[in-house]
Amino acid sequence: MTTIVMERIGRLFISLQHIKQVLRLLTSEASPSMPATVRDTEVPHFFRERYVRAGYRPLHQRWSYYFLSAFRRHNETVNIWTHLLAFLVLLAKMSHVAETVDLIRDRHAWPLLLLMLSALNYTAWSVVAHLLGSKSEMTHYTLFFMDYVGVAQYQYSSALVHYYYSAEEGFFRRVGAVFMPVVALLSWLSCLGCCYGKYRNHTLPPWVRKVSQVTPSTVAYLWDISPVAHRLLFGDPDPAAVYHLGHVAFFLGCAVFFAFPVLERCWPGGCDFLGQGHQLFHVLLSCCTICQINASLLDYGGRRQVYARLYDGDDAALFVALYGLTLLMCVLIAAFMLRKAKELLDRQSK
Repeated sequence: MTTIVMERIGRLFISLQHIKQVLRLLTSEASPSMPATVRDTEVPHFFRERYVRAGYRPLHQRWSYYFLSAFRRHNETVNIWTHLLAFLVLLAKMSHVAETVDLIRDRHAWPLLLLMLSALNYTAWSVVAHLLGSKSEMTHYTLFFMDYVGVAQYQYSSALVHYYYSAEEGFFRRVGAVFMPVVALLSWLSCLGCCYGKYRNHTLPPWVRKVSQVTPSTVAYLWDISPVAHRLLFGDPDPAAVYHLGHVAFFLGCAVFFAFPVLERCWPGGCDFLGQGHQLFHVLLSCCTICQINASLLDYGGRRQVYARLYDGDDAALFVALYGLTLLMCVLIAAFMLRKAKELLDRQSK
């Protein structure tokens, strides 16, 4: 017995030693060459956030520096971890759903599958953009343009589940022929507006850039949420209504904190690590997504007699094809704007 106990204590000691070594690798003790963060005056204006005074990572470091910076304190740390944790929660949610829903063979489940895949996609690109976007201006443009592509395709998928699972027959009869084509168009415009706002970060005032990013997304959201709004106003109460209302409430909070640096403006320099509007935007958007998935799951299970009467398997396949076209168009928009950004940087370097 004593021998067994001593062996277990030995294994525990070795494990603790390994953990300690890993933690040391993530600190400046093992990486003395990793530079400290700098103030806003020490990075180009392009990288500065309003009212955030310090915590910026220096440019043009090794890739390993930016990867390891996920475990260090700087003004993007919370942005990285909020969506990384959201990604893991959404991945676990999708795994759980896949145990009870045939996401592949049931074509009526394809909109739900697109929603969850697009949610994983936008959170993943957000993590990558905030983690690695400080390496250089070109890297920043590239990763955030892809982040905007992720947001646009999530916007399409959100509208699709609202239309497919939540729409009442009266709403379907009025706008059924044009709803999804308009969704695709608005997704393209949203991607273009976000990319253009980032591209003009050098020259336009902050409020103009925000208008170019927020306006297309706002118009798109009003259109995308219209099937749910029509149902909540004119339909009968059901269990999914709570989640739909939660989704709307969280999204309104997202819009406020994305558009306005509320806390930073009240406390300049006090939110360099925690309390930035974009951090709150990440948290609220994650909650919005989870509410939306839960609402869609309830509608998928409880309203099948409604949507199965309105759509067939061919409709689902058509919407998936339109999703592919939307994604392709958004990637082309991002590529076009990236080319414009490269030309801008080349002119500035001469």
